[in-house]
Amino acid sequence: MRHRQAGKHFSRTPAHREALFRNLSRSLITHERIVTTLPKAKALRPYIEKLITLAKKAAVITAAAPEGDKVARVKALHLRRQAATILGPTHGTAVVDKNDEVVEGDTILKKLFRDIGPRYKERPGGYTRIIKQHYRRLGDGGHTAVIELLKEGEQKVRLNAKAAPAPAPAPAAPTA
Repeated sequence: MRHRQAGKHFSRTPAHREALFRNLSRSLITHERIVTTLPKAKALRPYIEKLITLAKKAAVITAAAPEGDKVARVKALHLRRQAATILGPTHGTAVVDKNDEVVEGDTILKKLFRDIGPRYKERPGGYTRIIKQHYRRLGDGGHTAVIELLKEGEQKVRLNAKAAPAPAPAPAAPTA
């Protein structure tokens, strides 16, 4: 029985599942868009949004603090260390980004806190979008999806939202 067991297990041990989410989140931070299975994308969303929220809080703290404020620097450093703990040890890890450049592990944290966090300073949440693919994976027929970070100022679009009513047609001119 599955009493009080939250989340999907993906037929993996807890350590393997943690490594899976760390690798997926590193790839998403590096490329800002990845293709994976739909269940993995849905499970990755809260994981990556926690990381982006930490980076956003650090950006808000450093922007509001006056220059040279030690308390703000310590708070921002604490948030950065929390994100580093979630992402796991990054020494010895390297990822190739979309420009075919090697990105070291520390650069992933830098990108998260310098580029991605400040991008969402004004946004209350919902930093990612999951787009279902219309085809299935060839090997096992798994549903695939694209998970991507929203661009600055971009809004989430709901396809099933009610459309705005069409404007009323102009009255016809009388003919004489």
